[in-house]
Amino acid sequence: MADPIRNSDNHHTTKIRGMLDEVIQHVRADIAKVEDPQIRALFETTAEVLGGLSRAYAHAEKKSGSAWR
Repeated sequence: MADPIRNSDNHHTTKIRGMLDEVIQHVRADIAKVEDPQIRALFETTAEVLGGLSRAYAHAEKKSGSAWR
């Protein structure tokens, strides 16, 4: 059976993970810049959800985590 995540595929997953991490940093920085508590909560939720996706991409790159066992 072919390896689901080849080394060349890591280039793509790493790039996407980097983009996710940039958005996470951006929304976390913006939390302090907005006054509306609902917007702050939305930004915090965005950072948490994208953080989970970023971790999933990292697990895919390393073939670690429960999904890769």
